[in-house]
Amino acid sequence: MENDWFQYVVDQFYADLYRFGLKLSRKPEDAADLVQQTFAVFAAKGDQLRDADKARQWLFTTLYRDYVAKYHKSKPLVSLDDEELDLKEPAVESSVHRDAERSELLHALDSLEDHHRIVLTLFYLNQHNYREIAEILGVPIGTVMSRLSRAKDLLRMKTEELARIEGIKIVPFPSDQQGKSSKNH
Repeated sequence: MENDWFQYVVDQFYADLYRFGLKLSRKPEDAADLVQQTFAVFAAKGDQLRDADKARQWLFTTLYRDYVAKYHKSKPLVSLDDEELDLKEPAVESSVHRDAERSELLHALDSLEDHHRIVLTLFYLNQHNYREIAEILGVPIGTVMSRLSRAKDLLRMKTEELARIEGIKIVPFPSDQQGKSSKNH
């Protein structure tokens, strides 16, 4: 494998792979091991990949499969602790409110079953498309779509329940209201 190509791939995807490995394993040392193993496999087998998008998908798939083979039976799938997500705070007047919202959302997300939580993580936090998620998880694309739809519904229900308990009024987006009115007709 050419050193320039290998270095390019490492530079492009190391941070994303590490964050994904950390969400899966919940331990920095395990995440580092997963990423190192992924790049070792890439060094040995990745010379036929010249497209960065295909390399990205291949790397995430390889890391996920390595995680499942090594850790899945004894450890939870995804950690969504605030400090592990490395989410950037938007510049908002009420950052205290945003912190509380983020914390509540992450708590609701963390309470979902693994197969729902991981598909939401890959789609929203790692920004993979349906096809990529299907290949990473080794499931049909229809399964990804239905899990994602169900996971979003479950997350919405959990946040609405939390809001009801906390006495918070949720103001829906116009698109949410249109969707509900079309279902009622």
